[in-house]
Amino acid sequence: MKKKLNKVAKDTNLFLKKFILNQKRTELLIPMKYGLLPGGKKIRSKLLIDVGKIFNINYYKLIQIGAAVECIHAYSLIHDDLPCMDNDRLRRGKLSTHAKFGESTAILAGNSLLTIAFEILSQPSFKADFKTKNRLINLLSKCSGHSGIAGGQYSDLQFEGKKQTKKKIIDMQTKKTGKLFSFSCVSPVIIAKEKRFIKKFEKIGSNIGILFQIIDDLIDLKGNSKIVGKKTRKDVKKGKATLISLLGYKNTINYGNKLKSSIFKSLKSFGSNANDLKNTINFIMTRLNEK
Repeated sequence: MKKKLNKVAKDTNLFLKKFILNQKRTELLIPMKYGLLPGGKKIRSKLLIDVGKIFNINYYKLIQIGAAVECIHAYSLIHDDLPCMDNDRLRRGKLSTHAKFGESTAILAGNSLLTIAFEILSQPSFKADFKTKNRLINLLSKCSGHSGIAGGQYSDLQFEGKKQTKKKIIDMQTKKTGKLFSFSCVSPVIIAKEKRFIKKFEKIGSNIGILFQIIDDLIDLKGNSKIVGKKTRKDVKKGKATLISLLGYKNTINYGNKLKSSIFKSLKSFGSNANDLKNTINFIMTRLNEK
C-alpha cells in the first residue's frame, strides 16, 4: 500500500514541480512551493487513482486532476494555519507558511495556489472534452468556496466553545473535508461518463472524508506532535466541535468503524476492482497508529 501511495505522491509532486517551473517567475512562487511541496501523503490523489482503476481511466490524466486537488488542499491548509483561524505554527513537521514568510504573504500564496488549481484543469494539455472540463472546474470551485472548504472552516470557527448537534458537526466536516474527498472520488466517474454511478461515488467520497476527519481528530487527541508533524490536543484547548467532544472517544471509534463498513458495502458490487480503494481506506484508519 505504501509503495503505491508513494508512487502517486511522487508523480503528483513531479507534475506540480514541472507546472510551477513553467510559471512566470515571481517572488510569491517561493512561499507557494513551500506550502505545497514536499510533504503530505497525497491521499486525495490516491483516491482519484483508485476510483480511476475501477473505471479504467488513464493514470496520468488522473495525476493532473490530483495535482489540482493538492493545490486546493494546500491553499486550505495555509489559510487554516493563520493566526486569525487556527493559529498553528507547525505543519508537516516544519514551520507553517505564515510563520515562515508572514501572514500577508501566506494569504497571497494560498490564494495563488487556489487559482493554479483551475489553471491546471483548464490548460490544453489536460485532455478532456469541453463539457467534462467545465463540469470538473465547476464542481471543484463549489468544493473550495462557501458551500465547501471555506464554508466548513467558517462553521468550524463559529462552533468553537459551543455544543453542537451531531447533524451540524457532520455537515461542517462534510464541507470542510468531505467535499474535496468527494470530488476526488467522483471525478473519474465524470470522465468515464458513468452517470448512474455519480451519486454513489459522491457519497462514498464524502463518507471517506468524514472518516478521514474522525481519524484526524482522534490523532489530535491522542497523537504525538513529533510523530504527526503538528501540534496535538488543539481541539480540546479551543473547544472545537468534533464528534469526539459530542460522542466520546470510544463511541467515535465505533462510529468510524460503522462508516467504514458502510463504504465497503457500497463498493461490494465492484469486486476486486475496488481493492485498491479499500486498501487506501484501511490505510486512513491505520493513521491512528501514528500516535
